[in-house]
Amino acid sequence: MAILALLKGETNTPRILPELDNKTSFFDLFTAVPVIVTAFTFHFNVHPIGFEMDKPSKMILAVRISIVLCAVIYFTIGLFGYLLFGDSIMADILVNFDQNSGSAVGSLLNDIVRLSYAFHLMLVFPLLNFSLRANLDEFLFPNQTVLSKDNTRFMSLTLVLLVFSYLAAIAIPNIWYFFQFMGSTTAVSLAFIFPGAIVLRDAWGISSARDRILAAVMIFLAIATSIIAISSNIHSLMTGNES
Repeated sequence: MAILALLKGETNTPRILPELDNKTSFFDLFTAVPVIVTAFTFHFNVHPIGFEMDKPSKMILAVRISIVLCAVIYFTIGLFGYLLFGDSIMADILVNFDQNSGSAVGSLLNDIVRLSYAFHLMLVFPLLNFSLRANLDEFLFPNQTVLSKDNTRFMSLTLVLLVFSYLAAIAIPNIWYFFQFMGSTTAVSLAFIFPGAIVLRDAWGISSARDRILAAVMIFLAIATSIIAISSNIHSLMTGNES
């Protein structure tokens, strides 16, 4: 759709720098950081995936390839989304497709996008739910048998997590706020604060001075950005403005 609009000259010109008006402050830009952090937070799946590889050293290459692929896909979708919808782009881009499907081709593309998004969620949820279920089981039942050998406990935890996920999805009206607060707290901790703290603790004595400096800077920037983003999110919620 973006390429067709580009050929017809109906696209919006991308801006290099953001426009700040009376309703938008510089600190509102920090609210986008948690969303980006959430998109690149996969740390909790590194060890389970690494254990399934024939050579653990291949995990480094797998992580690098994954980051490059995600960056290319996110950049492409973001650029084409802005070219197509401009400043009217919504936090849930599917809403934009509903508003721009006046033709038969647009309606067909709208259905294809929604079906592909549903298929994507079906593939991603088990991967995320695997680590969540395993950690929750270790926290609640530390002295029990392995989860894979207890079908009752396995099914119970899976059912509870599924119900909670569905209810949360229904209760949260705007996914943008969810990504903002989750990215400002849990995602930042998993991606920056906890790894940096492990490097600073250096239980095995393998961290260099450069590693410790980078870890300290990473933790400081993560905490500072999170505080600014959370403050901006709360202010936006209280004033009723969406960034």
